[in-house]
Amino acid sequence: MVQTFLQPLPHGIALSCRAAGERGRPVLLFLHGFPEGAFVWDYFLDHFSQAQHGGYRCIAPNLRGFERSSAPPHASAYRPKHLVQDIAALIALETAGQGDTLAALVAHDWGGAVAWNLANQLPHLAQRLMIVNSPHPGTFLRELQNNPAQQAASAYMNFLIRPDAERLLAQDNYRRLWNFFSAPGQTAGPSWLTQAVKDQYRAVWRFGLTGGCNLYRASPLRPPTQDDPAAAAVSLPDAMLTVQLPTLVVWGMDDIALPPVLLDGLGHFVRDLTLRTIDHATHWVLHEQPALVTRYLQDFLLQHP
Repeated sequence: MVQTFLQPLPHGIALSCRAAGERGRPVLLFLHGFPEGAFVWDYFLDHFSQAQHGGYRCIAPNLRGFERSSAPPHASAYRPKHLVQDIAALIALETAGQGDTLAALVAHDWGGAVAWNLANQLPHLAQRLMIVNSPHPGTFLRELQNNPAQQAASAYMNFLIRPDAERLLAQDNYRRLWNFFSAPGQTAGPSWLTQAVKDQYRAVWRFGLTGGCNLYRASPLRPPTQDDPAAAAVSLPDAMLTVQLPTLVVWGMDDIALPPVLLDGLGHFVRDLTLRTIDHATHWVLHEQPALVTRYLQDFLLQHP
């Protein structure tokens, strides 16, 4: 059973968390994206906490600015270094007495941006890294700088940094946010977006959308415009991009915003890489194919004890 709690951290931030499994067991930590919340991992928390699937302690925090987690008002508080600090502090609390390291860090979308950074900067905090449809910053920067198709696919980011983005997203019962989940021209939402799932999303969004928008405002990794060089002005050395942890990347191949070209060259940055692709799955593969994603995660855990 998934439990919820508010976890204060030593540096003054509190993260609302969802968890399953007994404390003291090896820990899997799951990070969500935008416009999601920690609830998107409930299926996975339940699965991996069961004895026959490893009996892990599974925890999924809401990132700062989401749901009941602390929501600093200024965009600068959402820079990657602050997000990494939050997760590192949570890891320290959850893994005390277990070698201070996760069995694995699992992440999707914006959670993956945090996870890639943590794996580069603090690799001792996790034994393995598992990423679902979240671009490595090295390949993402390359495509944002050089690929007009990626620039067009990521153009929504420049909408989300507008000062009125939160108000516009909330209009008409979150009409624009529901459209995030649909393919262009699709009149009905995807089959997984049931009323019950919509209620879960609304339960996150009603706490506010500023935190999510501030993730985009705080990051220069977005398409350049006439008024903002954005990614065009960024240069990242390999030392800030290399990941030495055994890493699984699972990718829904019909992701419109993050197309498979982002997988090209990934091996340059990730030295121990396992790649699993899922045809006919989109960015929302956690909803579309939870059992298959779970199987890939489970297999990776067994193959990298």
